[in-house]
Amino acid sequence: MVQAWYMNNESYDKREEHHKSPPEYVSLDDLFEISGVEYYKINIDTLKSDGVLDKIKSDRGYTYEDEITISPDRLPNYEEKLQIFYSEHLHTDEEIRLCVEGSGYFDIRDNNDQWIRVHVVPGDLLIVPAGIYHRFTLDTKNFITARRFFVGEPVWTPYNRPADEMQARKEYIENLSNGKFVNVH
Repeated sequence: MVQAWYMNNESYDKREEHHKSPPEYVSLDDLFEISGVEYYKINIDTLKSDGVLDKIKSDRGYTYEDEITISPDRLPNYEEKLQIFYSEHLHTDEEIRLCVEGSGYFDIRDNNDQWIRVHVVPGDLLIVPAGIYHRFTLDTKNFITARRFFVGEPVWTPYNRPADEMQARKEYIENLSNGKFVNVH
């Protein structure tokens, strides 16, 4: 099961957990309410037969998908790409990732601009809303395979912070302040 917690502000290895002392965990309901990030648990063993992922894809209009493996020996320009993923950014479309093997961290900004670290393992599907500042890094295992989903053609463009004047950011802030992110699961 996915775990989420508020991060400390220490600058040591980004692949470490970065818990506050004492740790401050965030429930999935709270994560959704304070950031709009949605979570689904997918059974990797029955992925092709149970229809759960197919229903999510159909309900949300995901029509394109691919798979990425991030590890030193499998991703060209590994160090450069990992640094790009770890730079704080937003997208104009939601970002959907399903961890199928390995593990890593999505760092999400909450409604008070504090970092929440979300540790994903196989079966964890995150939907990060358009306009939210976030970043990604591997954990100390240095390996993840994730499926990526898109509505229409894939959009890969990250807009590094500050990008507060972008329409996607303005809409995200409005949705957050108007309480649009209320748990419906």
